Amino acid sequence: MDHSTTRLAVSTVIFALRPEDGGTPSLWTPFVLRTRQPHLDQWALPGGWLPDGEDLDAAAARTLAETTGLHPSFLEQLYTFGRVDRSPTERVVSVAYTALVRSDEVERAAPGENVRWFRADALPRLAFDHNAIVDYAVQRLRTKVEYAHIAHTFLGQTFTLSQLRSVHEAILGHALDAANFRRSVATSPDLIETGEVLTGTPHRPPKLFRYRTAESSRS
Repeated sequence: MDHSTTRLAVSTVIFALRPEDGGTPSLWTPFVLRTRQPHLDQWALPGGWLPDGEDLDAAAARTLAETTGLHPSFLEQLYTFGRVDRSPTERVVSVAYTALVRSDEVERAAPGENVRWFRADALPRLAFDHNAIVDYAVQRLRTKVEYAHIAHTFLGQTFTLSQLRSVHEAILGHALDAANFRRSVATSPDLIETGEVLTGTPHRPPKLFRYRTAESSRS
């Protein structure tokens, strides 16, 4: 391994909810097939080298668009991975990002043949230390869904409590009691009832909610 120089790269863990059989969503993430050594023909996180004249956030967004066609509205720096032996050929420090996209954004992206989606809890052996990076991103996402408006990114502006619960279940990886979840979110000051209902349902139409924004908090 060449230790004479250190190269800086960006990598992005993309999360989307995709329905399983029966319509229950689960957490999925895409990977790009490596076409050169090291780790030829293994799946890896989307990313690339950081040019001298480009900011980290801009590089993460650019490499994501180039490799997957995705342009997520949520892109956040996750962690820096710099173990000495994480690359077999040279010293590489990777600044990892997390991106969240809705399922309709995934469909519009139409990624190429070298991009494949896997369930976040059923990954193949990835290149470099990318399995560890995804594991770290999943744990951070599970922590943040309890106190941040992460679910809003997956759902859009308005949603039902059932849809909100399905996002929490997909991220946490287990089922939640519907009544307990409803009671817990009912006490949240950030969740606002819109006064509208979801149309086109066979039963009593459920109420639609939204998250309180900074603007509505000041009004």
